[in-house]
Amino acid sequence: MTESDDRLEATVGQIAETVLAATDAIEQLADRLDELSSQVQQQGYEIFALSDAMQTLAANQADTLIRLSELTETLQQMNASLKEADDSPSEELRSNRA
Repeated sequence: MTESDDRLEATVGQIAETVLAATDAIEQLADRLDELSSQVQQQGYEIFALSDAMQTLAANQADTLIRLSELTETLQQMNASLKEADDSPSEELRSNRA
């Protein structure tokens, strides 16, 4: 073999090693990309679940506010009735005065 053949063989060997190293790097990047893709998909599911939970909480809060409003109205009516009862003399007091 001549010197130029040796250099050519060495060059081809280096190119082959470089190609193999690049292939390994690309495979590692592809694996990492798959991992990231899975993580993003999982986060998408989690965001969807959180969004659904927030909608449920908002609906429950709206129901609670309606019930609280109804309770407040009932308490105000009871309070007004109690005040009316306190303000008007009872039958017993009226007959004692007569």
